[in-house]
Amino acid sequence: MPIPATENRVVDRPRPVRPQPPVPVEWGYTYVSLRGANGEGEEIPLTGAQGQDWPAVMLLPGAQGLTMPPVELHADASPNLHGSIYRSARYAQREVMLPVYLHGIDRRTLLDLRDRLIEALDPTRGYCVLKFEDSDSRPRYLHCYYKGGIEGDEGEDSAGFRWARYGIQLTAHDPFYYSDSMQVAEWTFGQGEAFLSTGGAFFPLRLDQGLVSTPDLNVHNPGSVEAWPVWELKGPVRSFTFSFAGQSFSIPSASGEAVPAGRTLTIDTRPGYKTLKDDQGVNYWPRLAPNPQLWALPTGRSRISVEMAPGSGAASLRLSFRPRYKSY
Repeated sequence: MPIPATENRVVDRPRPVRPQPPVPVEWGYTYVSLRGANGEGEEIPLTGAQGQDWPAVMLLPGAQGLTMPPVELHADASPNLHGSIYRSARYAQREVMLPVYLHGIDRRTLLDLRDRLIEALDPTRGYCVLKFEDSDSRPRYLHCYYKGGIEGDEGEDSAGFRWARYGIQLTAHDPFYYSDSMQVAEWTFGQGEAFLSTGGAFFPLRLDQGLVSTPDLNVHNPGSVEAWPVWELKGPVRSFTFSFAGQSFSIPSASGEAVPAGRTLTIDTRPGYKTLKDDQGVNYWPRLAPNPQLWALPTGRSRISVEMAPGSGAASLRLSFRPRYKSY
């Protein structure tokens, strides 16, 4: 009896579906990037990849914590009254979540891309800087520390052979965005010139030697929150007093020259700094008059008071600050 030929059958196996990288349409008008190592590391674009520009990291729709920082309200409650009595408000640290999609041309490029992102976010190397540049080319920067989100999830919806999704969690202890433009005003003190010369530009001013008093000096802060200025005094200066809205700090002439000739005193009023040191590292804080208040400049236009007694040589004063914003 003949043996029947074996029937050849081809079994159709489903081919793995290659995931298509999503297009971050919600970020088409804003360029976002990340730079680690206290802002000194490699810049990694999060919205620059379009079309076939791979490998890349893409910021997906759904980012959180990027607009107004969280607010803490403080109030007092009374057992005999309904509700509570408002006392104060403050902005708290900002919590940020960035949903990102990593896409490589093969497995090796995906892992290299992931490692670059991990190095940029490493908090032991310092903070990372998020850069937001809108269509009007106005960049603003947020300083953050990595908190979590790249621990790894190999589920079907979270990772593949050459792609991965993460929800990066960051904490901005300083919740405000900073501009890259520095606001600067300068004044110089010379000999034998008019008190306020009219020649040339408004800044820097040339002021006469002797007691300089400007009780109505106009300063503009373009930011949306107060800014903390940095003052630089180049000696010789016998004494000085800087005042605003009932707050002031000064070094009187009774302690000798406030800033000797050839020295430059830097007064950093920023929170976390609050220092008075010259270019040789000498601490001038003990020389301040009692009850010093290193004040901030509110948003908008302010009128401040500057009183200085320059010494026998050329002296100068420089005021600088970086505006801060509630949102990008």
